Amino acid sequence: MTINRRTFLTQHIGCACHIAFMAAAMPLAARRALAAESLGTIVAKEKFGTLEKVADGVWAHVSAPLEGDRTTVSNGGLIAGRDGVLAIEGFQTPAGAQWLAGKAKELTGKWPTHVALTHYHADHANGVAGYLAGADKPPIRSTARTRDLVIERNQTPPDPNRVAALKDVIVLSPTETSTLDLGGRTVKLIPRGGHTDSDVTVELDDPGVVFCGDLVWNKMFPNYVDTVPTKMATSIRGLKRASASTIYVPGHGPVAKNADIDRYLAMFAAVEAAARKAHGAGISAEDAGNNFELPDSLGMWALFNPAAKTFYQRAFAAWYKEIKA
Repeated sequence: MTINRRTFLTQHIGCACHIAFMAAAMPLAARRALAAESLGTIVAKEKFGTLEKVADGVWAHVSAPLEGDRTTVSNGGLIAGRDGVLAIEGFQTPAGAQWLAGKAKELTGKWPTHVALTHYHADHANGVAGYLAGADKPPIRSTARTRDLVIERNQTPPDPNRVAALKDVIVLSPTETSTLDLGGRTVKLIPRGGHTDSDVTVELDDPGVVFCGDLVWNKMFPNYVDTVPTKMATSIRGLKRASASTIYVPGHGPVAKNADIDRYLAMFAAVEAAARKAHGAGISAEDAGNNFELPDSLGMWALFNPAAKTFYQRAFAAWYKEIKA
């Protein structure tokens, strides 16, 4: 079967393709500014990213794919309790999952006892078999839709180990919150939607930490490849908490606080307003995205440069699809 460029970019790579283009276009100074931000204590640093302690027993992995190393690509992290350790995300490669599992062993004395995937995109799921490389075989949790989409779409290149790893997934409810007791610490896995057909956030109440998956991007313009914008906006508002002390681990970009979520929502609204105006004027999504610029008041976003117009076009196309419906 011949796969055309559009199909390859939209179905098989997802966010990872978006990041690759971003790395080529983004100025060095901006890349360094993103890499320098941290809300926690850095406990490990690699070319592909850092591991930050953001609360007792909670670590956020913040990837740095713009530096050229694609071992992990997406963000993820660890949550530890008395009896178990949850690893969040499968990353782009098995080496990324193995690295995070090794850090769990160093920091907690345990290889991950559980794994959770927030959605199917390759940079969050394709390396999941790396957690099963050793003697320990932690169960993997995802929705059935996420599991199915990983198997159906993430086959560039195909990996039988990935498929085998997902064979016995513990299926999360697509409508009800699931919980996981790690021993003195209960994790909530909350089904949401909008970035893909099936998104899950991984959340703690005390301390307040939300692993957002790709429902939230911080200071990096999001990939709208599978997005239903109104659903995604609802999910973003739904995961935001009142407490100013809440920590948000986005799918991409530095760890965030409430002010960052507010700015993200403002950016999302600016794209919507521009898309509705352009659609009403009969301008194509391609032309509207090509002419779009985010307001300076929203600050730096990683794709604010001419080379990123493809991704603005994709955002406008997602809005146009909803508006027409």
